[in-house]
Amino acid sequence: MAHPPAPDAPWLVADIGGTHARFGLIGELGGEPYEVRILRCADYPDLVAAVQDYLDRLTSGTRPSMACAAVAGPVRGDRFRLTNAHWDFSISESRMRLGLARLELINDFTALALAVPDLPDSAFVRIGSGVRWAAEPMAVIGPGTGLGVSGLMRVQQRWIAIPGEGGHAGLPVETEQEMQVVRVLREQHPIVDAETALSGPGLGRLYRALCVVHGVTPAARQPEQVCTAGRRGTDDLAREALSMFCGMLGTFAGNIALTLGARGGVLLGGGILPGIVDFLADSDFRARFIGNRSIAGYLDPVATELIVAATPALRGAAVALEQHRLIPEPA
Repeated sequence: MAHPPAPDAPWLVADIGGTHARFGLIGELGGEPYEVRILRCADYPDLVAAVQDYLDRLTSGTRPSMACAAVAGPVRGDRFRLTNAHWDFSISESRMRLGLARLELINDFTALALAVPDLPDSAFVRIGSGVRWAAEPMAVIGPGTGLGVSGLMRVQQRWIAIPGEGGHAGLPVETEQEMQVVRVLREQHPIVDAETALSGPGLGRLYRALCVVHGVTPAARQPEQVCTAGRRGTDDLAREALSMFCGMLGTFAGNIALTLGARGGVLLGGGILPGIVDFLADSDFRARFIGNRSIAGYLDPVATELIVAATPALRGAAVALEQHRLIPEPA
């Protein structure tokens, strides 16, 4: 059994996305992350280089004893390649180079899911009606650089995350205009899945495809510009793209809820939605979530809530490390 964290031997927790790497330290079981810093993944060749730079910036000179990194991509075996970025490294070699007794990698949305049960009510904003039923399975999804999906279920008084790659499931299409947009996307991309449209880059793709459908030149260049113009109403097609994004996300969230039986609620994370809370609440998201489904009424009482807590995946990484520390480290 590994030792719990202590101020002089903290745990290192990290949330590694396609764009940013967030790091923090945990000094006690159940404690809040501290010394939190955000670094750009593109500035480093791999995880070790980013961790070493983070540790070098600590004025205390503290060095962690164990670490858990929540990463954007599936974790299988010793080799990991970061989805939507260039990092490709060996977990065991990285552990040795960093001098750690243990280094765990888990999917970033697994970490986000593990954080949910311990977050305060103030960490959530309700989108539409619905109730989170205690001890029932939950789903956690969210668009950022990619589209993350995880499940969460309670087993013997402990919450267990169910990792998955649901972002690469099929893109939900319901309206004629969505069909026109998808036809454009299929001409431009060899594979069109949910993440193709329901992500930061995907919002930009929806906007440009709508411009093709309407025969106009795109005014916005970056997804952030599309998001801002859509919220402010300064670009009609940007607003249309943002509305389409929210509607498709609602259908996708409903599909995930049905698949997992997520009566405990669907929690929304990722880097995009916290910046469009009001727009999301006023959009077709909730109506599309419930939808016109053959199992009528099943999703009506299911809550949909947006996670607005800062760096929640760091908390989830600490929970994962607490669970994993009870398992002996392989020789």
